[in-house]
Amino acid sequence: MFSTAIQDLSASLNAWRLWSLLGWLEIRQRYARSRLGPFWLTISMGVIIGSIGVVYGTLFNQNIADYLPMMGIGLVFWVLLTSIINESCVAYINSAGYIRQTSTPKLLFMLQVGWRNFMIFVHNFVIVILLLIIFGTPNWSIFPIFFPGLVLFILNALWIGQVLGIISARFRDLPQITAAVLQMAFYVTPILFPPSMLNEHRWIVEYNPFAYLLELVRGPLTGHAPSVLTWGVTGAMAILGWLLALALTERYLKRIPYWV
Repeated sequence: MFSTAIQDLSASLNAWRLWSLLGWLEIRQRYARSRLGPFWLTISMGVIIGSIGVVYGTLFNQNIADYLPMMGIGLVFWVLLTSIINESCVAYINSAGYIRQTSTPKLLFMLQVGWRNFMIFVHNFVIVILLLIIFGTPNWSIFPIFFPGLVLFILNALWIGQVLGIISARFRDLPQITAAVLQMAFYVTPILFPPSMLNEHRWIVEYNPFAYLLELVRGPLTGHAPSVLTWGVTGAMAILGWLLALALTERYLKRIPYWV
């Protein structure tokens, strides 16, 4: 059914040395001659988390020991999610030279975006470790659940990126629209505020798919196992999303060189 798309995906996965090398080279070029390299992003993220945590924790009358890990971990994962989505929108456009001149598989460029942002996330994860060391977690026994949750989290980010990347190659206004939508989603996703503050307006979280994705990875780190509903929603998103991504790839893969 998706023979062309699956063949391209398989070829892209087999070329892991290429997309991992390209992703790492982009990071090195971005921070060439910098002694700290990507850790500048970690420092910047740490300052943002510290300042926002104190200000908003005080405004919301929250216990800093509970609020700061909740907000800080949520922000680190939100940056990972939105970075993959936003950069995937222009992945094919920015790789136009490679796409027009070589016969490399196309999904390779999405995997490159995912790998590059995952490497930056690993640097930012130092902040998460520090938050867990300083404030601890109520239940370390559920910490291993974090790893399958992270895999599912990234799978969802990648299919969203692939869908938007294909459409953006055809319609160049979509990257700006996506960035605006994600900016709006930031304020209605429980990052700066705990869901309990919404009271009768909890439907804002209950109908927000980004809230489920965040809870999938943040919950185990803060001592709360994700609910069955969270696993079900994010799992269904991954399955249906990748079916959509493969369908679009099957239909429009050969048109991408002409669009870019």
